[in-house]
Amino acid sequence: MLSRRDAIVAFSIGLPALVASTRRGAAALEYPTRPVRFVVGYPPGGATDILARLVGQRLSERLGQQFVIENKPGAGNNIATEAVVNAEGDGYTVLLVNPANYINATLYANLKFNFVRDIVAVASFNRVPNVMTVNKDVPAKNVAEFIAYLKDNPGKINMASSGNGTSVHLSGEMFMAMTGTKMQHVPYRGAAPAITDMLGGQVQVIFDNMPSIIQHIRSGALRALGVTTAERSPQLPDVQAIAETVPGYEASALFGMGAPKNAPKDVIARLNTEINAILAEPDMRKRLVELGGEPLIQSPDAFGEQIKAETEKWKEVVEFAGLKVE
Repeated sequence: MLSRRDAIVAFSIGLPALVASTRRGAAALEYPTRPVRFVVGYPPGGATDILARLVGQRLSERLGQQFVIENKPGAGNNIATEAVVNAEGDGYTVLLVNPANYINATLYANLKFNFVRDIVAVASFNRVPNVMTVNKDVPAKNVAEFIAYLKDNPGKINMASSGNGTSVHLSGEMFMAMTGTKMQHVPYRGAAPAITDMLGGQVQVIFDNMPSIIQHIRSGALRALGVTTAERSPQLPDVQAIAETVPGYEASALFGMGAPKNAPKDVIARLNTEINAILAEPDMRKRLVELGGEPLIQSPDAFGEQIKAETEKWKEVVEFAGLKVE
């Protein structure tokens, strides 16, 4: 049994740690006490920017401080990511995590950061499928018929994308790798000009993001053959998942929030709790489904494991396609 003197000494030694722990807990409860920068690697107005603004607005309302969207496009999302990697790890700078982050880890040869190491997962938002879509000149009505059509016309089918190394491009590369087929890749500067040429018949197929292609599918101007998620999408329930014909195929776009690696765990937990509550709201679920993906409610650790898995998956595709950006 400790003497009174020893007990006092032991208490005094442990007191600073106790005080520090109490202060950290109080800080997490009070967070945020000033505006939070929510960095997005795309220009305003696109589907990714809209997603960040939807979540950011609700966080502002729930937490009483503004989550200010800061658009930092350029270098395939790397400018935005590097800005967050180098930010103070205090929870007041966060990143919209998106497929470019997983792809760029292998695509770019000389990054100044390691995404998996330098960004900590905060919360997932949703998974959004791309849609394998063809123009009216292509006779195939489903994925199996399209594979047969490709094999009958090797190298003669033009595959459009919104740019080299995008998820739109690499979804097609993954399809070729898993089916033993070959298409000619035609990169564009964004989805809009690619879709224009799809409608005009200059290119025959695209694996585009659902929000930007779905209106053309619904109008009947283009034909959807398959979605890239493992399961069918409620937005296009009659369109098969590619995996129904190509087992194991999955190339959806996983979105969420990340923070600098040394961000306080208490703050990450607070943000995760708040974001999960927002995703569970009926109005938010409705908006996310309209954008193409169901809410994805899970812990920071679960999202972190998905980030690692996505990075490894896209590494294989980038290496198969022989892509590299210096």
